Amino acid sequence: MLNMVKGSRLLFMTGLLSFVLAGCNGDTEGEVTETTDEDTTEEVDSDTDEDSNGGLDVGIVLPTRDEPRWVQDEQRFMDALSDSDYTTEILFSQGSAANELQNVETLISKGIDVLIMSPHDGDAAGAAAQAAADEGITVIAYDRLITSTEAVDYYVTFDSLAVGEAQGQYLIDSAEGSNIPLYLYAGASSDNNAFLFFEGAWSVLQPKIADGTFVIANSSEAEALSDTAELTRDEMGSIMGQITTNWDPNEAINKAQTHLTSAGDDLKGDIAILAPNDGTARSIADTFASDNDITSYIITGQDAEKASIQYIIDGKQSMTVFKDVRRLVEDAMGMAITILDGNTPETTGSYDNGAKEVEAMQSEVIVVDEDNVQAELIDSGYYEASEFTGLD
Repeated sequence: MLNMVKGSRLLFMTGLLSFVLAGCNGDTEGEVTETTDEDTTEEVDSDTDEDSNGGLDVGIVLPTRDEPRWVQDEQRFMDALSDSDYTTEILFSQGSAANELQNVETLISKGIDVLIMSPHDGDAAGAAAQAAADEGITVIAYDRLITSTEAVDYYVTFDSLAVGEAQGQYLIDSAEGSNIPLYLYAGASSDNNAFLFFEGAWSVLQPKIADGTFVIANSSEAEALSDTAELTRDEMGSIMGQITTNWDPNEAINKAQTHLTSAGDDLKGDIAILAPNDGTARSIADTFASDNDITSYIITGQDAEKASIQYIIDGKQSMTVFKDVRRLVEDAMGMAITILDGNTPETTGSYDNGAKEVEAMQSEVIVVDEDNVQAELIDSGYYEASEFTGLD
């Protein structure tokens, strides 16, 4: 019923790179040691001397040390300024808006001129952004948009709509026949990106739901809106309330188990699964694979996490959307240096954050499956072949 179409590569919205910064290479993708320090306001030395120019130049606040992505970003940011005279400090908020605000206040006290922040909660981060703006600090939202405030100057991101579109299109390209059970999952409702990912996926999937190619298997709200091509924010919220994983693999397992328990035989067999990112995709895939009534599945992902690349090689995950974070870090630090040098950064688009149109720099995304994993992730230097088994 489902025919996996391999080798698809979707390329969207090429980002404009203003500065070539040294030190961002695949070597930062090594094994990550997770920390569980109770002190969630963590300081990272950046091999710079704050006193050399009378204060700190760039403050960076990342959401958590508990996900490999952000730990890897920490090293990339430090590498990006390693050959610069500018100084930086990186703090982690450990999934707490209160810690996030405390981190920003700490960086303000050290005299930063530019704040780069990836918020835990887009709305809640407005207070931290406003505190920085009140001190004349330029605020750059990184990867996740700071919402419902005018206190954000720029946004460095991947094209989040394009991510969802790529995921949805992969499921469509892999489909044969009709009445294919479609299981929908989403990220956290507190993350604006989760809405954008879902919006992009829905935009391409909805016509195929309406014409009977897919049958929604696990959301009565989505089923009720299956004839609606463009969803409002509230309508998306009603669907996501039923299918959110909160970006938590364990919550994804619980959701998948619940859905499989309540699904009838007509909603099993050969199925399609929209999973929002790699961490949840692996959990959902394992859960569905353990059900004897699931004959086969196609499942999406995002982030090109090392564990999911092995899953793709092993045939346990169908695809991932590769977002080359090396490029995103370069864009963010290039923008910061442009500002510190007294110039205006170049942008490639804008996003409505609910209070203003935020000028944005967008980077490209690429679909990766087993046919092009070697070219996109190994030959490009993002990962080493020795980190995987089963590569041709």
